Amino acid sequence: MALARLDIARMVRPVLPVLAGVVFLELAIGALGPVAAVQLVERGASASLVGLVSSSYYAGFLIGALFGHRVIDRVGHIRAFSALAVLAADAVLLHALIASPYAWAAFRAVIGMSVAALFVVVESWLNDKATGATRGRIFAGYMVASWAASGVAPLLLSVADPTDPLLFTAIAIAFATAVLPMALTTVGNPEIESRAHFGILRLFRISPLGVVACFGSGLVTSAFYGMTAVYIEGIGLTARHLSVLLSVAILGGLLVQFPIGWLSDRFGRRPLMLACAIAASGFALAITFFEGDSFPAILALAFLFSSATAPFYALGVAQTNDYITPRDFVAASGGLLFGWGLGASAGPSAAGALMQWTGPEGLFSYLAVVLAIIAAFTVYRMMRRRALTPAQQGNFLPIEPQTSGAPGLDPRSGEPAKPA
Repeated sequence: MALARLDIARMVRPVLPVLAGVVFLELAIGALGPVAAVQLVERGASASLVGLVSSSYYAGFLIGALFGHRVIDRVGHIRAFSALAVLAADAVLLHALIASPYAWAAFRAVIGMSVAALFVVVESWLNDKATGATRGRIFAGYMVASWAASGVAPLLLSVADPTDPLLFTAIAIAFATAVLPMALTTVGNPEIESRAHFGILRLFRISPLGVVACFGSGLVTSAFYGMTAVYIEGIGLTARHLSVLLSVAILGGLLVQFPIGWLSDRFGRRPLMLACAIAASGFALAITFFEGDSFPAILALAFLFSSATAPFYALGVAQTNDYITPRDFVAASGGLLFGWGLGASAGPSAAGALMQWTGPEGLFSYLAVVLAIIAAFTVYRMMRRRALTPAQQGNFLPIEPQTSGAPGLDPRSGEPAKPA
């Protein structure tokens, strides 16, 4: 028993500072989007303008994911983490000082860029400190910390006045606090290694469906989380309803990751993708038939919708990884994140433009159509190429887009490829 506790302590000590930092990062990220959207709506911003501000975050995220490593290479992991977290905190505080939505779009782009680079630090740290025996447990701890904090964060709208500019101060404090565990750690910086990335066109040739699934996941999830505040206000509900809906949706996404992964490892990625796309499209379409006085029904459908869409990115990554060598997992994740980022940058703006024309229900009409297109493309790919057998597939890894470096925590990453 004593030896087991000692082993756990040895495993946790090098990664505990970064996991503590992740909790505060996720609290800040998860609260900022809903708070900013609610305040824009309360000030009379149009759906298309809210969509532009939300899209700016994802555009910045894409830039940070592509170029954030340059900051790390220049100053090291701990200094880079500190500088990026302070930059994000400063951009959040500027929301309370400058009311222009177009300025907010610029601030959100800076925050997205900082967050993406922060997660590059987080994941390179975890990858460096993990061993073959601890990778699985470290990855599980990372996922639990990330999902739990992001699920709690929207509830800030229920415990404070959502229109109070001081909420931006609380979010900035969370970003700043994320620095403390990293700045005070006595654990050394990870080694800075060379990086390789697969281009999006190369990945599309390897796995068209994997790339489309990641791109479609960006189109869908960014629009849902970025524009639900406009939908909620449009049907006469409050910020408290929004906070509950978003937290329940995140919970639904967490609960299905491992069941979907288990099923996809046994029955294949494409049947699960098809089932999830059809189901999610149906749930989105069903929501358009309910009004504000049917919040329990909307909440239940949102839970089901998120449960069906949350695994999409991970299924796309798994589908692609099944056709490459395990040593290329991390390099491929960069290209797939780029595809997701392109979709995420367009999703809120596209949904906002449709909502401007059709009303709040346009959000779920948009989501239903995008998911129906993904389902149709999945059927097309099933007809074009024979699926791998379960024995030829790798194992499903339940990752989020921002955890793009998580494939490096997969114990198979250093193994030779299975014969196809």
